[in-house]
Amino acid sequence: MMRLFVGLAIPDSICQSLLLLEGGVPGARWQSREQLHLTLRFIGDVDGRKFADIDDALSALREPIFELELFGVDVFTAKDPRQLWVGTRSNTALLHLQKKIDTALTRLDLPADGRKFIPHVTLARLKAPHRGKLMEYLQGFALYQSQRFAVDRFFLFRSTLTANGSLYTVEEEYRLDL
Repeated sequence: MMRLFVGLAIPDSICQSLLLLEGGVPGARWQSREQLHLTLRFIGDVDGRKFADIDDALSALREPIFELELFGVDVFTAKDPRQLWVGTRSNTALLHLQKKIDTALTRLDLPADGRKFIPHVTLARLKAPHRGKLMEYLQGFALYQSQRFAVDRFFLFRSTLTANGSLYTVEEEYRLDL
């Protein structure tokens, strides 16, 4: 069995700017360079046969290249924050790609998450973070923005859980059209 998800890799120059944001929040376990990505669709555990079906479905998708910009930092639940993340500027091309991926995988009887898609890159996992420091951090980086970058491909990643967090391995690459 393989634990899979579909996502975007983040260019090195953008990752460098994200890594500079790391620090100042006690209780945060910051993501490494190799862990920075934007998840388009979590799939979960699948066998080899289902993997081939997923690869076929994703290979058939045709979408144009687009540009993306990361913007702002936030947490999902202010009451009990578990994840600190950077979002994206509103982007219809990104939302369209995500919807097509979700539809293709749902047709393979892979159930959708059910939550609204909020594009983001996780910066840190939080465990009992210092509330005051977290609020300072969120206020200090509320207007963070990356340079715009081209999205010309998406990936099928394997996720392997370890004591030090997840390790991500690219299983397949899917190019977008010009």
